[in-house]
Amino acid sequence: MFVAISNTPRDYAWGSSSAIAGLLGHTPSGAPEAELWLGAHPASPSVIVGAQAGEPATLPELVRADPAATLGERSIAEHGERLPFLLKVLAAGGPLSLQAHPSPEQARAGFALENEAGIAVDAPDRNYKDAFHKPELIVALSERFEALCGFRALADVQRILAELRRADAESGEPQPAPLDALEVRLSGPDGLRDAVEWLLRDGRSADSGEVDRLVERVVALAASETLAVGEFAPEFATVLTLADAYPGDPGIVLALLLNRVTLGPGEALYLPAGNIHAYLDGLGIELMAASDNVLRGGLTPKHIDVDELLHVLSFDPVPVPLLVPENPHPGALVYRPDVSDFVLHSIERLAAQPATPVTLNGPAIALCTSGALQISGDRGATTVERGGSVFITPEEGELAVTGAGTLFLATVG
Repeated sequence: MFVAISNTPRDYAWGSSSAIAGLLGHTPSGAPEAELWLGAHPASPSVIVGAQAGEPATLPELVRADPAATLGERSIAEHGERLPFLLKVLAAGGPLSLQAHPSPEQARAGFALENEAGIAVDAPDRNYKDAFHKPELIVALSERFEALCGFRALADVQRILAELRRADAESGEPQPAPLDALEVRLSGPDGLRDAVEWLLRDGRSADSGEVDRLVERVVALAASETLAVGEFAPEFATVLTLADAYPGDPGIVLALLLNRVTLGPGEALYLPAGNIHAYLDGLGIELMAASDNVLRGGLTPKHIDVDELLHVLSFDPVPVPLLVPENPHPGALVYRPDVSDFVLHSIERLAAQPATPVTLNGPAIALCTSGALQISGDRGATTVERGGSVFITPEEGELAVTGAGTLFLATVG
């Protein structure tokens, strides 16, 4: 079964006013358009196009009406009677918050504890809105997609600090004390953890002067001609971007501890549990487990639970977590992370090509971003044009995609 679905972009303040509309051929709303959600998440469920009175009007209602038919036995056995993934178009016109997501075990434990404590699920100081993990991947669509992701090697952090010290020494009035305070935290056996805890805990305390002075000094040095060129020029430019968006926030300095990456079209990041990250600018296709569990670490006015964030974070330095796609057929890429919740197919076709096959292991959602494509399955067929999306039940089994255009198809792994 093929069911046409749609949704309205979410108007978070950091969203672009034109990128999603430009991609999908829609008329801009005039407000920020940050994320278009395609899925059954209750916070913004997809609606069923052309639903009649008495029929399911949203995708969650359709799933609840017949879980076996809409999800399939295999997905239900592993993920329960819920659509386990959420497909998004994400358009960042400014930086998102620094954040990380829990493992399945952490999510179940945290959700149960907050329930026992009687914290309302929609309370602003609630960490766990559900009992599920939230790994995610992002595939760049814009020419440049900018992000922070994972802790960089401590040796690289020390090289960045050395550049700050050089700029400080060359300034008219050197002020090494704030940089000394950071280096003291970084020099211990758990340097990254100690530095992050100090920045976030002391930076939000009544006596935050030391962290405040560090943030102020790092921003001033990042604006100097000394740091405008060189290996870490992008990192220092990011400091200025963050300072403009979130003046005085300790996350401005925390960002220098993280990998800074620029993706080109088709390049992808995979962000597992515990990876601290923030998207800075750009348009992409995001696919994640269907959860709303976010532990924030700065660059936001929202709740930050330092203790729980430190519990969730992985402080092991990692290289940029690029996810290299498989290329099983001409014009077809498959982004397959190490979780069973989701896999993403990217299909770019010319009309003369043979049909592109896709095997479903469960339910799927397809979004067309250009042209018009025909999707045929074991039971039916549909045409999806630019800006259109469709929910596909697992009974369709083996899909064949024909026509000319670009399609993103999310399904279970």
